[in-house]
Amino acid sequence: MATGTLVFVFNGHTVLLALFFLINTHLFCCQQFIIPLEAPSDCGEEEFFDTSSLSCAKCGSNQRQSTTGLSCICQSGFKTTNLTSAKASITCEQCPASKPAVTTDGFGCIRCPGSLSDQGKCQCPPGNILVERDVNGNLLEVARCEACNNDSPALSVPNIRGDGCERCQTTFINTSCVCTSPNILAGGLCFPSGSISSDVNPSVNFAQLKFSIQSAWFVENLYSSSAACLVFSNLTACQALGNMCVMSMHSVSGLSSDACGLFYTIFRSKAALSSVHNIAYWRANLPWLYYGDEPGLAGRVLQTDPVPVVFSFRLNKKNTDIKLLAAVYNVRGEFLRWEQVGGRNLQFCPESATKQETAFSFGTAYQQSCDLSVADLLVTHPEPLFYDVFMDLGGDKRKLLPLPTLVRNQQYNGQFINQENMRNWYLSRRMFLVDTLSGREKSLSSSPKVIRVATSVKIKFQLVPRTQGGQIFPPLMMVTYTDVLVTDVNTQTVSVTFAMEYEMDQTEARTKTDTALGVLGGLAVLYSLLKTVSYKRRIASPLIDAPTILKFLLFYAGDLANVFFAVTVGTGLYWLIFYKTL
Repeated sequence: MATGTLVFVFNGHTVLLALFFLINTHLFCCQQFIIPLEAPSDCGEEEFFDTSSLSCAKCGSNQRQSTTGLSCICQSGFKTTNLTSAKASITCEQCPASKPAVTTDGFGCIRCPGSLSDQGKCQCPPGNILVERDVNGNLLEVARCEACNNDSPALSVPNIRGDGCERCQTTFINTSCVCTSPNILAGGLCFPSGSISSDVNPSVNFAQLKFSIQSAWFVENLYSSSAACLVFSNLTACQALGNMCVMSMHSVSGLSSDACGLFYTIFRSKAALSSVHNIAYWRANLPWLYYGDEPGLAGRVLQTDPVPVVFSFRLNKKNTDIKLLAAVYNVRGEFLRWEQVGGRNLQFCPESATKQETAFSFGTAYQQSCDLSVADLLVTHPEPLFYDVFMDLGGDKRKLLPLPTLVRNQQYNGQFINQENMRNWYLSRRMFLVDTLSGREKSLSSSPKVIRVATSVKIKFQLVPRTQGGQIFPPLMMVTYTDVLVTDVNTQTVSVTFAMEYEMDQTEARTKTDTALGVLGGLAVLYSLLKTVSYKRRIASPLIDAPTILKFLLFYAGDLANVFFAVTVGTGLYWLIFYKTL
């Protein structure tokens, strides 16, 4: 009995221990690890975003958030005295009254020869550079402002960082780097007065949102680009001016001081110069932005001359590849590269490369749509890229055919012109996909108030009528932009679409179908009359009464149904089988 009792007690403790172990094991195995979602924009001024914990952490004493938001830096008037491998592990010490300024690198205190900036650093007058260390790197007791020698032969000015002298731009007078009155200094260049009006309009109109803003990019670059293009025929400046016109939706107003107005002024002033590749709308030194403003020009460009390329599905001469090339420019007007169109350059949605390439197989109707995050667009498109798209005609000499572009948002004197009536269309050339730059109002480093996104890019092919040789007219690229007012980048999305469409003029086919229906419909009337007469003879009734008319209508309905069936089947077989002889 005693032994049995001991065994029972032992087994009872074993059961309790097993249950405790199972419960704890369940807790450990099934515990969910949940963390709060935080972004750098959620952190306060005295916090930084710790990338290791993916959360906001508080900065140390006398510290503030850096411009990136990913670390802490010393406040104005405090120098960095300790820095470890961890980004946030710094200590800050206030500069003494005898040396109130912080050096440019932030690690020392120094006396200034002049005034202090808002950031607590020394600042020098224009034409001078700030020197804080000697040639051996030792910190000076008092900073110096050294004037750059702008006279010949040095001809030097401060560089963009203000810490060194460099040779001034060649547009200045040969004996000095001083842009003396009445010349105008803009964009680092010296322009003769009267070359072009300095009263430019740097505003960008966002018609969908019904307001305009003073674009920081246009304020900084519009006058200098237009003046350098007109006076010095600077190729990069002309391209940059053209890009600003493209960012303005190619829109033309009564003003000659906005981006497109300035471009037109320069375009007309260069009428005496030769055209590029014998294209009247492409002036020397200028980008080709417009086809012209003659009424009906779009129809002549799009529906007159076929493309000298024959597409075919036959095995012995198969040609179904649509080859597009784009000349790519950055916003400053610099040519970047020739780029094959067919992958992610015009298609936003994250599809496989194989699926995206199928869009450029002739005869394949294609459409791709998705929603994009505004936050992602701001990261991936800090500046717009501009595309001049061409069709590669192949051959030994690699000829290119420019693709006309129809910007749906384009305005002429405040009216949207590129809508339904082709006669009123204004065809253009250059396009972009995302513009997060022109909507920056205060400075180029500020967040954009508005961004523009090409929410619909459609390339339309039109077959040449009355031919079975696989010929097409010049393809038309149709672009629709959407103005997005930036309110909450973390939640805002934009819907985008890319499509390839094919169409043909079916006027002749409809005429033939209507003719067939008319002729066969008339024959159906005669045939129904014959059947009605035959019916009356069989019943030996010479009277035309209501039953006779009803019988005729029944005969006619049946015969007309046969006519519709025959025409429908015949037309379907023609389009399905006999027409496809490319």
